[in-house]
Amino acid sequence: MAIRNARAVKRSSSSSSFSAVTTVIFIAFCVLGAYMLTSSSMVPARSTDGSSFVTSTSSRISKFISYDRPPSDESSDGGGGSGVQQGSGESRDDDGVSVKSLIREVVEEVPKEGGEQKNENTEEYMRKEEETEDRKVQEQIEDVSSDGGSGTRAENQQEQEEQRYPTNAEENDRNQREEKTYEDRTDLSKQETKIQNVGEQIKDETQMQDENGESKEENQIQEENGEGKLETQLQDEKEGKGEPELQNENRESTEESGNGTGEGKEESQLQNESEETQEESQVQNGSDKDKEQDQHPQKVEDEKLESVQLTEERNNGNEKKPESTEEESSGDKNPEIRFDDSGDAQESQLANQTEKQVDLNTESFSDTDQSETRMHDGSWDMQTNQSENEKERPDEQEVKSGSGHSDGKGGSGSDGYTWQLCNVTAGPDYIPCLDNEEIIMKLPSRRHFEHRERHCPEESPTCLVPLPQGYKHPVEWPKSRDKIWYHNVPHTKLADVKGHQNWVKKTGEYLTFPGGGTQFIHGADLYIDFIRQAVPKIAWGKQTRVILDVGCGVASFGGYLFNKDVLTMSFAPKDEHEAQVQFALERGIPAISAVMGSQRLPFPSGVFDIVHCARCRVPWHAEGGMLLLELNRALRPGGYFVWSATPVYQKLKEDAEIWTAMKSLTASMCWELVTIKKHKVNGVAAAIYRKPTTNDCYLSRKHNQPPMCAEDDDPNAAWYVPLQPCLHKAPIDSSERGSQWPEQWPRRLRVSPYWLNNSQTGIYGKPAPADFNADYEHWKRVVSKSYLSGLGISWSNVRNVMDMRAIYGGFAAALNDLKVWVMNVVNIDAPDTLPIIFERGLFGIYHDWCESFSTYPRTYDLLHADELFSRLKKRCNLVAVIAEVDRLVRPGGKLIVRDDSSTISDVESMLKSLHWEVRLTFFSSDKQGILSAEKTDWRPL
Repeated sequence: MAIRNARAVKRSSSSSSFSAVTTVIFIAFCVLGAYMLTSSSMVPARSTDGSSFVTSTSSRISKFISYDRPPSDESSDGGGGSGVQQGSGESRDDDGVSVKSLIREVVEEVPKEGGEQKNENTEEYMRKEEETEDRKVQEQIEDVSSDGGSGTRAENQQEQEEQRYPTNAEENDRNQREEKTYEDRTDLSKQETKIQNVGEQIKDETQMQDENGESKEENQIQEENGEGKLETQLQDEKEGKGEPELQNENRESTEESGNGTGEGKEESQLQNESEETQEESQVQNGSDKDKEQDQHPQKVEDEKLESVQLTEERNNGNEKKPESTEEESSGDKNPEIRFDDSGDAQESQLANQTEKQVDLNTESFSDTDQSETRMHDGSWDMQTNQSENEKERPDEQEVKSGSGHSDGKGGSGSDGYTWQLCNVTAGPDYIPCLDNEEIIMKLPSRRHFEHRERHCPEESPTCLVPLPQGYKHPVEWPKSRDKIWYHNVPHTKLADVKGHQNWVKKTGEYLTFPGGGTQFIHGADLYIDFIRQAVPKIAWGKQTRVILDVGCGVASFGGYLFNKDVLTMSFAPKDEHEAQVQFALERGIPAISAVMGSQRLPFPSGVFDIVHCARCRVPWHAEGGMLLLELNRALRPGGYFVWSATPVYQKLKEDAEIWTAMKSLTASMCWELVTIKKHKVNGVAAAIYRKPTTNDCYLSRKHNQPPMCAEDDDPNAAWYVPLQPCLHKAPIDSSERGSQWPEQWPRRLRVSPYWLNNSQTGIYGKPAPADFNADYEHWKRVVSKSYLSGLGISWSNVRNVMDMRAIYGGFAAALNDLKVWVMNVVNIDAPDTLPIIFERGLFGIYHDWCESFSTYPRTYDLLHADELFSRLKKRCNLVAVIAEVDRLVRPGGKLIVRDDSSTISDVESMLKSLHWEVRLTFFSSDKQGILSAEKTDWRPL
């Protein structure tokens, strides 16, 4: 009662001093408050509607209620150790204040949400307040008495407490200011105390509250950061990694809150134990998923990326480029997805893709660069190493022009790029590396068709090829095999010269192709059956899958072999017969512009099942059979050479002389003449030869002509490598490529080649067979879950496809069920995996994308570039590469790019300046992206 009266007198007069008991109370609250403010596990008050007392009091008791289990004891000296005591039914702080009483105090004084504040002026409230104070004072007096504290000590500290808490009125004002400051989340430490930097501790409290699920902002933070961040953090912590930023923050917080004392260390330990408890709970909740992630990290990463739902965000054309921003660097894990806005039906289909999934899978082979670098010095060669004479063309070094002059007219896009039309003689048919007139005019000789070989400009052109007047979107396959729009390839010379042989005819607004050829006037179908009957072991579409057609004309032979499940790589020189290769590609038949000249063809050795020549006008017998020896290099051991030409069946003097020379040459090459078969319907005949599978014949020859190639001559070197009139030995070791025939189609598409073994390391770091299989499964997932339905591409309009950076051919294999063909390009500075692509029944070519590709403009419906442009930026002019992409793709054609976000942004900017429609841009959490765009009819004025 004495204490109560003293407090009453103080409230009425405000002039009496604190009693000894009151001093003890303030000491208790002061010590407890100071101790709790230094804790790194403080939890801010959940309610922002109550008085500032809620914030202050909840901070005092937060360390007692934020842990699921009590931390271990630590020895204390003078009460400076742990404020939590074990072994009793109730926890108390250093000054003996009951935790339960503190919690009860908070519960009684915190206003309910939505309710009104208690009226402190009412007598009932004051009576209850006084009774509560009485109970607390009695408990504290007993505790203080047992500690033996002196009154003198209490009087000495009373003045300090009065300075810190002068009056109730001032305290209320300060608390109100603190409440406002807390709500604004700024400068909290200036209002709380001078003892510690509370701002850093509040940051730790918020982090702890987010992890324990106690904050109302938990769901928002999870949506911003994504569930994948937590799973990755848990996985990294299992592996002993962890997130550096969080580790640094925890380390800094521990140093600041501990101030080098045992108190700070203990609180850091308490926080770490709490985090481990929460993480263990999360690991248990998703243990199955984490175990699967440990065992199959590639699969889990794919599935996590596949689970990202497309969010439709319309692209108005003025959005910021998705470069590295502060949001990305601060750990924002939200995938960014942008759709371009369009009014056509296909864009309407894109708008409905919000329920689809984009399978970026950028983590699946995250070690590609490192693995490939290692492989270059190991089991994988590159064309840059194999081809000794790459770009060693002295005639071209003297000429530094010919890069494709502009015509002075141009147009600029919204992103600062200025484009101009190419001012060249070839006009709409411009192929930079085949139409370099300045270099061609300076060639010392054309004897070996050097003028039809590649002569690329010193600087790759950045001009744009114009469209032919009246150009229309191509006829779809399979109708395109029989007819194309005349204005797309407006050339009639072949129709005039070869029309009677059913090559091509002009029919109204179409050019039509009856399916004939010089050696099969009555149709390619009959001719194909004729070859099968001549040699049944050829077995189209089973034993025989990949063919090279030399001097293809309009490629009707290859076009009709599609019905037999056979892929044909057709080639012919440009302009020998006007636009013949362009006709083939416009029809949807694979072809390239190339010539049997002075250099090797851009293919590996021993990869074609059959080489076919139907009146191809190549002098095989000349100069020691150098050209036929090049075919021998490209032909698979045990493969066939089908030669249908007049020397086989005509008796004219010239023909007879050629036939005699061919008999001698093929015998010295150890080729077996399997049969000479006549085709009565077409009035022709074919000689069919077979390449040996052993070296027995080579070793038993009386004359070493043609000679065997030198031991250091790499038969796979094919990039600007001069021809050599020599024979390469046949592989005889059962583990060597070429020693066995591949599996029958279609099994050979799916199985790892027999010559890949577990002792070899694959491109992505696994044993080679497992690497091959993982790549195949990877691309099957990407194609089925993303490309076929998630990019807004109408695949019925797609026929000619190019993979600009093929590895094992997995992308092409994944498209096998579609009515498309894929040109697999293996870059010359990449591991030479092109033989693997051929082995599985696909085809491809070597190329350097710093140069132009050997094909006509507007010949591909879709280009696919997986991590290509970021590599090319290091050594090529990326603007010239994008100009080449624009040259290759037809209006209405597509480009799919998978690369890092910076490169994606660069490509997107250039495509928009070219007026391409960027249909989709997607960025994943690891700064990888995917872009889908469509070419329009735009050309600069």
